[in-house]
Amino acid sequence: MGRAGTLPTVLTGVFVAILDFFIVNVAIPTMQRDLRAGPAAIEWMVAGYALAYGSGLVLGGRLGDVFGRRRMFALGLALFTLASVACGLAPDAGSLVAARVVQGAAAAVLAPQVLAIIRTEYSGAAQARAVNAYALTMGLAAVFGQLAGGLLIQADLFGLGWRACFLINLPIGAAALAATWRVIPESRAAGAVRLDLGGAALVTLALAATLLPLIEGREQGWPVWTWISFALAVALLLAYARRRHDSPLIDLALFRERAVTAGLLTNLAFSMGMAAYFLIFAVYSQEGRGLDALHAGLVFTPIGAGYLAASLLAPRLAARFGRQIIAFGGLTRAVSLAVLLVAVAGNAPIGWLVPVLAVDGAGMGLVLSPIMGTVLSRVAPHHAGGAAGALTTAQQVGGALGVGIIGIVFYGALSGGVTVAFQHGLVYLIVITLAIAALVQWLPRARATA
Repeated sequence: MGRAGTLPTVLTGVFVAILDFFIVNVAIPTMQRDLRAGPAAIEWMVAGYALAYGSGLVLGGRLGDVFGRRRMFALGLALFTLASVACGLAPDAGSLVAARVVQGAAAAVLAPQVLAIIRTEYSGAAQARAVNAYALTMGLAAVFGQLAGGLLIQADLFGLGWRACFLINLPIGAAALAATWRVIPESRAAGAVRLDLGGAALVTLALAATLLPLIEGREQGWPVWTWISFALAVALLLAYARRRHDSPLIDLALFRERAVTAGLLTNLAFSMGMAAYFLIFAVYSQEGRGLDALHAGLVFTPIGAGYLAASLLAPRLAARFGRQIIAFGGLTRAVSLAVLLVAVAGNAPIGWLVPVLAVDGAGMGLVLSPIMGTVLSRVAPHHAGGAAGALTTAQQVGGALGVGIIGIVFYGALSGGVTVAFQHGLVYLIVITLAIAALVQWLPRARATA
């Protein structure tokens, strides 16, 4: 059983890390006006954070194994807080994008320590409760991030406007940092672990080479350099696959297990859809429907309510129906998005969208809450740790890729108006959400020893 205060402290860290990926969505219109930012800069504000976060997660976990998890949690939290201040004080779009990348890298150091600390400090039923609290915290931070952003912008604390969305992390981070040294015991891996810095560099560069043309290519008319960048990304990934290391960042032997490959693709598809959806829905709510930041944030409340209700039921449903509950969640999302598409085309009042959004949130909960446990129950025990790391990485990288792709779809159709662009985005989201229901069928049956 962990010390009193351990779980709330580590969950505070992971809450702000996830929250800050989504909180900027409702602030985008005001940031765009204040900083004179173009579509590419806006996409980088979201995707740059996710790219640094996702590509650094596994390395961040290894840093905790080597140098101590409490120490790396504290370091990540301190850097995250300082980067948040830099975001809040950014004088232009370029500075904000750079600070967001640093913020994402700090989150990559901070976040992996949370599950490792839970695993070492809790056991049995207490550990299961702590893991459930961790999953619920992540989901609530994602779904209610938009509402938190709207409330902060509407309150206009000290005349800060959208900057309060970042500066609020200063008191939260300082309080959590002060508690860290008192309530979190130190721990590290028992055996010697070598850091695969070369592998981390190759993977990060490959992801950046993929994301750069996705975000910049449409605006620049897809010049030759964009295709060279895609080819470079492939070459970098192949270079990673060919190299040898005692403690590789991601052990490619994992992918011999069908459960890992199927689970990773399913998680990637879900994350690509969720991040993209929240981005364009926030823009549509304000630019297409004329809502202010607060009311745009409130529109996400039904999604959060549906997500919370489904998340509480999902463990029992997953125990009974296995992988099919994830497929059902994907189909539920696809149907709700199709209804939303029809409602948007008919310019239905915002109030009429509430039940549709609640059902959509329930679909999210039925996918996100059980996916990790469902996949890991089908993986050989000695691959469980590596598979969990790969799945978590896919979740964040999927967010970055989803933002890059939806930018091509949404901003490419923006000449017809925000509503038309949003409809194009919904079609893309319906397709990728249906893919979840198909991909999860590839998962093998659960292992009897799980």
